[in-house]
Amino acid sequence: MNILQINASARREGANSTKLADQITGRLKASHPEAPLTVRDLATTPVTVLDEAALGALFTPAEQRSAEQAAVVAEYDALIAEIQAHDTIVLGVPMYNFGVPVQLKAWIDAIARAGVTFRYTENGPEGLLKGKTVYVALARGGLYRGTANDSQVPYLKTVLGFVGLTDVRFIYAEGLNMGPEAAAKGFEQAQADIAELVN
Repeated sequence: MNILQINASARREGANSTKLADQITGRLKASHPEAPLTVRDLATTPVTVLDEAALGALFTPAEQRSAEQAAVVAEYDALIAEIQAHDTIVLGVPMYNFGVPVQLKAWIDAIARAGVTFRYTENGPEGLLKGKTVYVALARGGLYRGTANDSQVPYLKTVLGFVGLTDVRFIYAEGLNMGPEAAAKGFEQAQADIAELVN
């Protein structure tokens, strides 16, 4: 087992999603103490956004790229190589305005590349990051699990599945901004999810 933990909160310290991700990783390490762990904090080391300049870099032949373009492609290549090298991924994901943080979206845009992490076939797209398990630690201020307002889970299932990550397990800590009692209940549910899903 090789573990890659991605902390997607905009907060460098004290994020509930990071605390949950740490707990998941801790449980994995307790079962597999020899497993190497890589932690990437997207607040500390943000990924270059896929803007017009970055797109231009990706579509420019390698020998014609400027130094700035080469640096962007090298950054994205390193992120792809990192996820290819790990078979267990832990994502710490807070809910911001019903979606995923921009930090996580930038990471997803960087690793989703045609011909590398997915490809188009006559039968449709095929994800190439196969044989991996993803644990998603979701931290929410309100209660969204199983409701129409939970846009995160369908999005993450779709985009992760698109690149071949189909074994995705969600751990929920909800109601964290609804008072101490609700927050305690939310963390209790997360602990139950971890005990059931993380092995």
